[in-house]
This record gives sequence, C-alpha cells and structure tokens, in this order.
Amino acid sequence: MISDAQIDALAAHLVRGLIQRGSIRPKAAEKELVACVVELMSANFETEAKIDDEADRMAAEQARKDPRVDATRLRSLIRQRLAEKKNFTL
Repeated sequence: MISDAQIDALAAHLVRGLIQRGSIRPKAAEKELVACVVELMSANFETEAKIDDEADRMAAEQARKDPRVDATRLRSLIRQRLAEKKNFTL
C-alpha cells in the first residue's frame, strides 16, 4: 500500500506540474488543490484495497472448494468484476 507521505508528494507533484505547464489555471491556492487531490487519491486507493481484499477472500473460498482452480487467475477475474460492479476503474 502507498503511504500518506507518498500520496502527498505525488499530489503535490501533479498539481505543480499541471500549473507549470499551463494545463490548468488555478482558481484556488496550490495548497488547497493539493489537499483536494490527496483526498481523491486516498479514497481511490482505499476503494482499490477493499476490492483487492474482497477478491482475495472470494478466490480463497473458491480455491478451498475446488483445489484445481487457479486462484491467481480467479482472483484477477473476481477483482475485475467487483470493480465493474462498483463502476471503478482499476
């Protein structure tokens, strides 16, 4: 999992880069924009972690029922389906 410090650094880099390239003209302070991006990224990583946990649990359950199942492939498929149901892009 990515740390809060890494998310902060990534968000700051993203916002500064967009401003420097002229891709955005901020109507708020850079610090406020970074905080907003941090919040969005944190929520995104949290949702992805929940999807991963649920996929792990479901794949392990199916692998216990049928040992012939490729748990890694099954986990990947479950993960994709869960993301689709939640309208989440992986």
